[in-house]
Amino acid sequence: MNPSNPQPEADAGEARQQAQATALRLLARREHSTLELRRKLQARSIDAGLIDEVLAQLADEGLLSEQRFTEAYVRGRCERGYGPLRIRAELRERGIGDGLIEVYLSPWSECWPESAEAQRRKRFGEALPQDFRERARQTRFLQQRGFSGEHIRALFDEP
Repeated sequence: MNPSNPQPEADAGEARQQAQATALRLLARREHSTLELRRKLQARSIDAGLIDEVLAQLADEGLLSEQRFTEAYVRGRCERGYGPLRIRAELRERGIGDGLIEVYLSPWSECWPESAEAQRRKRFGEALPQDFRERARQTRFLQQRGFSGEHIRALFDEP
């Protein structure tokens, strides 16, 4: 470093500060996975090395947490009526590992049949489908919401 030209060091410090401020603004809105935050910072043309530094610092400070993100995401999607298959796929897209996904999905396992029924009733009413075509339509809807074949079959089987 040339002592007569301290500009590059100042620019690097300013770039790091801006990257960190951007990451904090994004985290203030909602929890993010590391992969999500990385993609958003890359979209803002921030240097990859700088992104790594900022993400590591945020994780060290406890401001960026895969566990907290996964817990919040699972809770939010469950409350909106999505099933385990869809939630699992969405978390994988966001860079969350299968082990962590299972930790946060398993407490909800008892709720899936009730949630599937609530979504079916909300969309199609109280009456069960009387013909194959309507049953297939309701089945496709529930599959798109992320419910398993087991959950769906349990809805339509006579008690």
